[in-house]
Amino acid sequence: MASRKSRPERRQEPLSRERIVAAAVELLDTVGEGGLTFRALAERLATGPGAIYWHVTGKNELLAAAIDAVIAPTLAGDDTGTTPQEAIRSLALGVFDAIDAHPWVGTTLAQLPRTPGKSPMLRVFERIGRQVQALHVPEAAQFTAASSLLSYILGVAGQNAANTRAAQANTDQANTDRAAFLDAVATAWRELDPDEYRFTRDVAGQLREHDDRAEFVAGIDLILAGITAGRADGRTRP
Repeated sequence: MASRKSRPERRQEPLSRERIVAAAVELLDTVGEGGLTFRALAERLATGPGAIYWHVTGKNELLAAAIDAVIAPTLAGDDTGTTPQEAIRSLALGVFDAIDAHPWVGTTLAQLPRTPGKSPMLRVFERIGRQVQALHVPEAAQFTAASSLLSYILGVAGQNAANTRAAQANTDQANTDRAAFLDAVATAWRELDPDEYRFTRDVAGQLREHDDRAEFVAGIDLILAGITAGRADGRTRP
């Protein structure tokens, strides 16, 4: 009787930096930045922590790589055939949506040490800066214009993600849809003291009906309008 040949063992996909980063993103999406440890990552990858250190030197490098992996798709498009304003809006919305889908990005960015030339957002800053130059902003004001746009994008996107996480962490709000939640806040605003909170009471109705994404784009347009107006009349300053 012929002996049965043993099947070769199924070869496991070799460990690589790309696999490690992808697993880190999955872990961050599941448990947040506090739950990302090399031990938890090693368990997910079915390997030892030492094997991970061969590809990544530490947690800060891993977090930076994870952010870069999340943001990279927003930079994949081609700006050819678009106006600088359209290119900036598209990039801004891409970053906004990426942070909305991965809320840990905003808080993690603020916690990472500032390493010269190694910021995960440096490529975003470069893309914005090139469009600022395409708008013919005076050279002395280009850094300010690009920095203001990047700060707005990260600030608003990060705050939006933080609000979402806070709502999800609250049992009552987690069981309440967005429209009902905004209606409750708007109603509370309308009941504020009219002398102390006149403006807040006046815009309560707009809060009830607003769309976060649309408001975000409107803010980008306001900044772009200021940049182009300053360029046109010579008032743009560093």
